[in-house]
Parts: sequence; C-alpha cells; structure tokens
Amino acid sequence: MTDLPAVSLALDNQLCFKLYAASRAVTRAYKPMLDQLGLTYPQYLAMLVLWEWHDAPPAQPTVKALGERLMLDSGTLTPLLKRLEQLAWVRRRRSAQDEREVHLSLSDTGAQLRDRTLALKARLLCDSGVDLNQADALRDGLDQLLAQVTALSSSAPTGPAGR
Repeated sequence: MTDLPAVSLALDNQLCFKLYAASRAVTRAYKPMLDQLGLTYPQYLAMLVLWEWHDAPPAQPTVKALGERLMLDSGTLTPLLKRLEQLAWVRRRRSAQDEREVHLSLSDTGAQLRDRTLALKARLLCDSGVDLNQADALRDGLDQLLAQVTALSSSAPTGPAGR
C-alpha cells in the first residue's frame, strides 16, 4: 500500500493532464495559421526540422533521423512525408548504398514556405498575448522534464514485471 493521499489522483493535480490539455490548446491555436499554409500540425513539425536541416544539413538527413528528432516512428512519418512530397515541398530519395535508407530534402517551394510561415507565426504570437519570456522559461523547463522522463523510461525494466 502507498502513503500517497487520494487527492494526488485528482485530475487537476496531474501534470500529465496539464501537459495534454496545454498541448491540445496550443495545437488548436496554431490551426488557423496551419490551415492557411495547408499543413497539419505533425507536417508543420516535420517542416520545422527540414528548414533547420536546409540551413545546416546533418550528415544523414534521413527519415530515420527525422523520426528520432520528432520522436515519431516511420509508420507515422511515411504518410506524412508522402503528402509533403505530393505538395512538392519535400523530396525523398532512396540511398544508392542502402535502399532501406531514405534521404530527405526540401524543394525550392518547401524552402520558400518558411517565409510565409514566419509572417503568420509572428502574427500568431502577437495576437496570443503570451509573454515570450515566460514561454521561453516554460520551454526550458519542459526540456528538462522531457530529458528526465526519457532517461527514466529508457532505464525502466521491461517485461511483465516492468509494466
């Protein structure tokens, strides 16, 4: 038996719920901007990474590397990237050395989409009334939380006893 009080199970006391609700609210706030760009939120996240890579390419700009950066599996990324390729914003090419490896790059129109996004994002931030210093501090705190939880989950035992 545990010594935790029952109030610790109240919904409003759950960090996981606050993170979930905040994530949904932010995604909803981004929706009008993303609709103007023709992107879903996951596609937007992929484009953010691809814009970073456009300026400073990694050694291996692959689907696998994108998945690691976004913490998404290839089953989620493949249809997303296929759609971005249909929109002529992204190019996918199989590696000549290893066919299992798919390299990614932005098309010229995909690179130009960043300029439209910057203008819309600036307006979104201005309209939101969010204090940018508070947002930066929150992001830094979430980076720490993510690192701690990721380290904890990667060291957790697996199998029936660890579930």
